[in-house]
Amino acid sequence: MSHLVRPRVASADRLNAVTERRTYSYLGPAGTFTEAALAQVPEARGQVWNPVHNVGEALADVLEGRSDAAMIAIENSIEGGVSTTLDALATLPGLRIAGEYLVAVNFVLVGRPGTRLEDVQVVAAHPVAYAQCHGWLGEHLPRHAHVPAASNVASALGVLDGSLPAQAAIAAPGVVQHQDVEVLAEQIGDNDNAVTRFVLVTPTTVPPAPTGADKTSLIIELPVDQPGALLEMLEQFSTRGINLSAIQSRPIGDELGRYRFVIDADGHIHDERMYDALLGIRRFSPRVVFLGSYPRADRRIVQYPERYADDIFVEARDWIRGLLSGEPEA
Repeated sequence: MSHLVRPRVASADRLNAVTERRTYSYLGPAGTFTEAALAQVPEARGQVWNPVHNVGEALADVLEGRSDAAMIAIENSIEGGVSTTLDALATLPGLRIAGEYLVAVNFVLVGRPGTRLEDVQVVAAHPVAYAQCHGWLGEHLPRHAHVPAASNVASALGVLDGSLPAQAAIAAPGVVQHQDVEVLAEQIGDNDNAVTRFVLVTPTTVPPAPTGADKTSLIIELPVDQPGALLEMLEQFSTRGINLSAIQSRPIGDELGRYRFVIDADGHIHDERMYDALLGIRRFSPRVVFLGSYPRADRRIVQYPERYADDIFVEARDWIRGLLSGEPEA
């Protein structure tokens, strides 16, 4: 008597679901503030982290399918918006912000082992980091010169391997955990409260469910350059009780005097007031880029006047429907 044994064959989809790991691109190498931001993403732990050289490369990884998401810096509390990030998000279709993360920023000055502070004549630094340490450098190294670097860690590596003509580098404190450097000075940032805001960018997808502590980011172009055009755009939000936590202008680049506006608005696209405001913005502007609705980094619940609650908008729409259908008014 023979027994027919059916072999167990796992489907390819099931195997992929078990073994496939997600890939996250970030400004590397290890030890950058961007890596510290990515470490805050629970879903990224234990996944593949792909260090890249710049924001453009990180976003290209997402758009071309090499990475599932990219962590990029978008704003600094001292220097304001990161222009390369804002311009890339404005011109590269198919991207969404899935979340934001805050990293406290301070810096160390490092050099090759054996270097002394008095030996330093040239300092390598990322331009944003350099600007945030300008006061300290003016006081302690008044005659120094500056060599730009692609990142805070790249500045330290350039000093170590001699590829940058500098004796010292401004770097994130985490660099000492990964590189053999001499720390020449600590806490050299001019502002102890400096914070950089990072965003996790994914391919276009359905917005996550609202949490009550959300932010919506948009890029908006004005239809005409005339008095009151910016005010008319802002009124689309103010008349619906929506607070704007940030508004920045960036040149469009096609001619002098033309700008687009990068806006962070408190609330979620699923909120009735935000939904209504986006309808107004779309009618007003020739080009609107919806960057996403996502949880705020500080998880602060969005406050708004009661007259802008969701049920007020729903009741108003129901009232109009009743008028159109001939229903008697109560």
